[in-house]
Amino acid sequence: MTTTLRPAGPIEQGADGAQARTYDVCDNGRPVGAVGIATDPEFGTSAGVIHSLRIDEADRRRGRGTIAALAAEEVLRGWGCTRVRLVAPADNAAALGLAAVLGYTERSRNMLKPLRRTAPALPEGVTGRPMTGPEFAVWVSSQVESYARSWVERGVTEEQARHKSESDHARLLPDGLATPDMYIHVLVRDQETVGHVWVARHRQAEGDDIGYVFDVEVREAHRGSGHGRALMHLAEDITLDAGLGSLGLHVFASNTPALRLYESLGYETTRYNLAKVL
Repeated sequence: MTTTLRPAGPIEQGADGAQARTYDVCDNGRPVGAVGIATDPEFGTSAGVIHSLRIDEADRRRGRGTIAALAAEEVLRGWGCTRVRLVAPADNAAALGLAAVLGYTERSRNMLKPLRRTAPALPEGVTGRPMTGPEFAVWVSSQVESYARSWVERGVTEEQARHKSESDHARLLPDGLATPDMYIHVLVRDQETVGHVWVARHRQAEGDDIGYVFDVEVREAHRGSGHGRALMHLAEDITLDAGLGSLGLHVFASNTPALRLYESLGYETTRYNLAKVL
């Protein structure tokens, strides 16, 4: 058995050096599946992504998927990529197993919670309100830097982390607080702001729209007092007010306190985001 990749079409060229290509996975020249790769739109052209990998049912369990993934990584190295990532649905044991064999480790995960008709009440003396313009100006000036730093702390290069942070904020908040379907609120206790949460309407490729938490943070002086849980309850209330029935989020695998909080609130993992150094 000889498993190889055969281009299914030309390299697609995008802005700023972005590339993408699909390959047929072949066994002695016979197509048995396909793999799709690209430079990573989230982290820039020095990072790669395997966005799809399929082996036909009759040709599985013979190592072809492993060989195809390794060959795809080699192509990405040739494109100058230093890292590669892939996404594995939480219920896809085969994809998770393959990723483990290939040396991918969990970087983060996405979680989802179906909401009840009414959000849990906030603690006594605690209220939520929309962020004001002056508050937003202070917040956004530091947010790009802090978000990039959070990726660097988890092994992403400075260049890739800054690319992701700057492009994400430019794409998601083109009109600041006036951007449609974006809700940035603060949590207040005894007239003092103790934290904030940023919720957005997220349009899924399939199914109903959901709410999505892009950022949630308790100010350092107020941590350890249950305000993180209160902010997530506030996020549920914002989501329900927007007419949405589920709330999703992204959490770094190394952020154990946040992960435990979300699990205690009823969030379940929907997909794992895995990565490795090339």
